[in-house]
Amino acid sequence: MKKKITIQQILAALVGIFCVSVGVAFNNCAGWGNDAIGMLYDGIRVAFGMTSEQLGMASNVVNISLTVLLFLLARKYVSIGTFVYLLPYGFFVSIGTTLYPMIFASDMTLVRILGSVVGCVLLCFGVAIYIVLDIGVDPFTGIVLFFADITKKEYRIIKIIFDLTLIVIGAILGGKLGAVTLITAIAVGPTIQFFAGLIRRWRWFMVHIKGEC
Repeated sequence: MKKKITIQQILAALVGIFCVSVGVAFNNCAGWGNDAIGMLYDGIRVAFGMTSEQLGMASNVVNISLTVLLFLLARKYVSIGTFVYLLPYGFFVSIGTTLYPMIFASDMTLVRILGSVVGCVLLCFGVAIYIVLDIGVDPFTGIVLFFADITKKEYRIIKIIFDLTLIVIGAILGGKLGAVTLITAIAVGPTIQFFAGLIRRWRWFMVHIKGEC
């Protein structure tokens, strides 16, 4: 029997997706490199001759393509959570791209570092919300789960290989490779786990949003 997904969970998921999207946009705008997924978005943007402001459009191209591929290869991983993630993502990235110069108006190194730190924190916090809600997976996670199924390898191993592949493809296409790329490759997993633990200990969230007693 499938779990019933409430309006509160969908709204919370949108908050999580907004944080992820703005985090990706902030990292891209700060110019210190992107996380693995952001590398692919930025690479596609460069390859198609899009401006920095069109990063959201590039992310839509990638996410829609991956969702179609996931639907054809492993339909069981496509759920309402996939579409809740997919539909507003590009728009939210565009909002983040617009917000960045308003919040971090200076091009000083310290300001750009701060922008990247905020971007990474938002990215990890948003993913943690989505994980705790457990309403479905995003297209990238679905593809990783598919390859884990067919190779019979552990998820974490496939995830590392997948992220490295995204970084290489993104770099070949012209995506921004930098310190954030290395830092996120090392620190994103533990940071997401930390935030997920905090959210699970937040009783109000677990009762009123997740619906657990």
